[in-house]
Amino acid sequence: MQSFELLSQKFAIHFDKRHFPTEPASLYDPNEYFLKIGGKRVRPVLCLMGNELFDEIKEDAWHVGTAIELFHNFTLIHDDIMDKAPLRRGMETVHTKYGENTAILAGDVMLVTAYEELNKISVEYLQSILRLFNTTAKEVCEGQQMDMDFEAMDSVNLDAYLKMIELKTSVALAASLQTGAILGGAGERNQQLLYEFGKKLGIAFQVQDDYLDAFGDPKKFGKQVGGDILSNKKTFLLLHVLETASPAQKKELQLLLANNSTDKIEKVLSIYRDCKVDEWALTLKNKYLDEALAHLDDIAVLSKRKQPLKDLAHFLVKREH
Repeated sequence: MQSFELLSQKFAIHFDKRHFPTEPASLYDPNEYFLKIGGKRVRPVLCLMGNELFDEIKEDAWHVGTAIELFHNFTLIHDDIMDKAPLRRGMETVHTKYGENTAILAGDVMLVTAYEELNKISVEYLQSILRLFNTTAKEVCEGQQMDMDFEAMDSVNLDAYLKMIELKTSVALAASLQTGAILGGAGERNQQLLYEFGKKLGIAFQVQDDYLDAFGDPKKFGKQVGGDILSNKKTFLLLHVLETASPAQKKELQLLLANNSTDKIEKVLSIYRDCKVDEWALTLKNKYLDEALAHLDDIAVLSKRKQPLKDLAHFLVKREH
């Protein structure tokens, strides 16, 4: 079984081409612009890895991977509109560069194109993959709505946040793996185990993301730490502290959240450290990583075939950027 890095290179060669007509340019050029910004492309490569775990990679897997990547980019275009984000990966977002109305339409046609790509796969797989794709698409939308709802709420409990992350992030990773497993001819039990591996891995990935924003090395992280603190973003760290801090610490934290003083990041991090939230986050991350790997271990294929997925799991969860 090939490594994530090698399959990423192969998928880039497959994907990096024009996906949309040339006319009307005002509709299609924004999508071509956005796709050229790039990204990790984890989801489509997970589809390829899910396929290769059980069998040789089928031609259909490249179509499904392309559909997954197009769908992901559709969600990003619309997310950026909702978040009023000016930049994505250091480049202007579609709505900033081309206008909000065009960005909405560009995202819509990106979604349609994803379904056109799915329609290219063999009929024997189409129904099961389409059912999983549609379920996941709805769940991602539910997760995004929960995330927006949380922004307007004074308090959110950790279980609710966990559910939001599961829907917004984890199910897409899990479904990407399962679509590959379907194409590889995996049985229902192996499919479900691989899905659970992806879901747990997605949660561990998000815990690490939240951790790095607060405690990462700026030189390795690639940007200033504390961005989530400055924006009062509800994260695993903040919600845990609000549930476990002393009354005095909670009061100080609420005052800090209500303003943007120059030393806000430093003071919030001081409370985090006093509450040992950094240690808690690492323990939580490792808990979900261990659960993910346990599901992977239970899949009925040779251990050496699982190694690239194990390596990827450790990389995603223990990365420093």
